[in-house]
Amino acid sequence: MSVGCCGAACTSQTAISPRFRKALWVALVINAVMFAVEIVGGFKSGSVSLLADAVDFAADAANYGISLAVFSMGAASRSRAALVKGRSMAAFGLFVLGKTVWAAIGGIPPEPLTMGAIAVLALAANGSVALMLYAFRNGDANMRSVWLCSRNDAIGNTAVILAAAGVFGTGSRWPDLVVALLMGGLAVFSGVSVIRHAHKELSHPHKSSVQHPTIHLASRSDPKI
Repeated sequence: MSVGCCGAACTSQTAISPRFRKALWVALVINAVMFAVEIVGGFKSGSVSLLADAVDFAADAANYGISLAVFSMGAASRSRAALVKGRSMAAFGLFVLGKTVWAAIGGIPPEPLTMGAIAVLALAANGSVALMLYAFRNGDANMRSVWLCSRNDAIGNTAVILAAAGVFGTGSRWPDLVVALLMGGLAVFSGVSVIRHAHKELSHPHKSSVQHPTIHLASRSDPKI
């Protein structure tokens, strides 16, 4: 199937790369499992950054589910879904910023060993997801938001590991709070980026389809083509 045969109106479910669909299902499962692990670990260790990362896992699992749900919809519907995801990313960032301020007022230092061990596990999980989704980072706003989620997670996990080392070395809660603050700011920035991208696609749908024609085509390795 050529680009000329498809275009902006090509919206069938089979027009989406099966590799991207499979990657999203794997990412959804990984994020759901790690959400449960980090919630338990966050409360056990008392780490604000670990709890923030747990909420991020939950948000990402929901975002991957939304991406799978809108595969059979048109480009405009996918862009609107990206708006929802961008707003959820920004809202998550604001939540983390508020939680960090609250913890700074009356918090105690977290337990660094549990915090660090779970952060390493989370980094391994998110690193594998980021590698799977790297090839799709230049798609439409919906696909871009998925890539940003996985990238932010890997960055956040690395930061939590460094925070655990800082808490261990200083006995202070501030490394944990600083990392949580950075994670919240990154989530807000990325959410705004996705929102702007989605608004641009909704304002210029034909231009968007020309810039990213591969998102409407099935994988060339698909034997059905």
